[in-house]
Amino acid sequence: MRTMNHSTFEIYYHITFQVKYRHKCITADMLMRMESIFRDTLNKWRSSLIEFSGEADHIHMVIETHPSLNLSQLVANLKTVSSRYLRKEYQEHLSKYFWKPYFWSKSYGVKSISRGVDLTKIIDYVRNQEKPAN
Repeated sequence: MRTMNHSTFEIYYHITFQVKYRHKCITADMLMRMESIFRDTLNKWRSSLIEFSGEADHIHMVIETHPSLNLSQLVANLKTVSSRYLRKEYQEHLSKYFWKPYFWSKSYGVKSISRGVDLTKIIDYVRNQEKPAN
């Protein structure tokens, strides 16, 4: 349970991002870098990354956040920041898949999670994603 001003809360979301055109371009190294980028970005939004994983063409994350958060702005920021870093740091690898400055699809998935069994099941699901090869 977290507190802020005069409130207590527990807010969890399961968020998924898909690579543009579902290209299978995410490597194990990129996945590790993404986790670091998302963790740093979420900290700036007073939120935290609870669990993170992904496959070659999409990622999953479980985050904990606060009630005054604008979720759509957070998602846009996560996608923008991670895309900018990944395209810069993995330019040679990604140039095989994208000739324009793309990385993420415009769409995303989000599901609110209740604490307890649901949260535990979702965390296990995220952990058990088929990891991409290098």
